[in-house]
Amino acid sequence: MSVLLLHGIRFSSENWLHIGTLETLARAGCRAVAIDLPGLGQSKSAEAPAPVGELAPASFLKGVCEQLGLGPVVVISPSLSGMYSLPFLLQHQALVRAYVPVAPICTDRFTAEQYQSVTVPSLIVYGDQDAQLGEASLRNLSNLSNHSVVVMKGAGHPCYLDDPDTWHKALTGFLNTL
Repeated sequence: MSVLLLHGIRFSSENWLHIGTLETLARAGCRAVAIDLPGLGQSKSAEAPAPVGELAPASFLKGVCEQLGLGPVVVISPSLSGMYSLPFLLQHQALVRAYVPVAPICTDRFTAEQYQSVTVPSLIVYGDQDAQLGEASLRNLSNLSNHSVVVMKGAGHPCYLDDPDTWHKALTGFLNTL
């Protein structure tokens, strides 16, 4: 199973290495790939396909998956990366095996009907201390037709960083259902 890990604005692909997510996924038999989004992390010289907060073209992640040979992929999408993952999910559902949004931005850009048309299994994750995006993204994403929810107690917006053990248990538990 291929897993594509995205990241938030203040973070990079290195976070997944530091908290052990790449290792956890490898032990679970997954091919895990963490990328730096354009203009962030080690790709600072790259030009972002859209300004922060605007929707990026779905073709960006489609191209990443094609170039890396990631067949139907599990997309893990925290915070800022929602501007990339949501258009990709809604326009290229056949390329997505499962979707794991972690309080992503831009969830308000789509209608309940658009979310209901998504049939891929989704695990909505957020920290109960996330006053910014947790509840707001849950309200919109709960329209996904095939979803479950994990609320991480005592965790903030980057809940996976606040409690990597709980994050890894929730993630691997979900992946084992696919």
